[in-house]
Amino acid sequence: MTTAEHLDTIDRLLAKEFPQVPVRTVDSSSGPGFHLVGLSRTRGFWDDDGSGRIEAADQISAEYGALTQAVTNRWGDPHVFSLGTLRDRVLEGEAIPEPWRELSCGTDHVHLWRAGERWLVACVTQRDSEDSYVLTAGATVADPP
Repeated sequence: MTTAEHLDTIDRLLAKEFPQVPVRTVDSSSGPGFHLVGLSRTRGFWDDDGSGRIEAADQISAEYGALTQAVTNRWGDPHVFSLGTLRDRVLEGEAIPEPWRELSCGTDHVHLWRAGERWLVACVTQRDSEDSYVLTAGATVADPP
């Protein structure tokens, strides 16, 4: 997908109603007050000798950079929000609202923009070292904890 297509998806997320109950698909999750969607995905690294990982990381970094620049052009400078301590709080059993709980399991930080009444979130997630990198975007009414 192109950056323009990613922006179109983000515009739809920002306008879309939130479901009353959680809904999960292969590339998205939604629930009361949030939507998350995978915009782009690299291949996984289950059988990789390490060489493909560097290329994939460069590819997803370039897409992430282009996306964050395009979103910044629309909504201004982002807030960069670290999720490291949030992940620790999840592991200690604290109830963290979505989408922050889910995001903290796959990334160290997110870029946030205020888009009207909603937060727009962008990041690169990876569940574990053998999984693919996923360029992720979301919309939420939940303030970062």
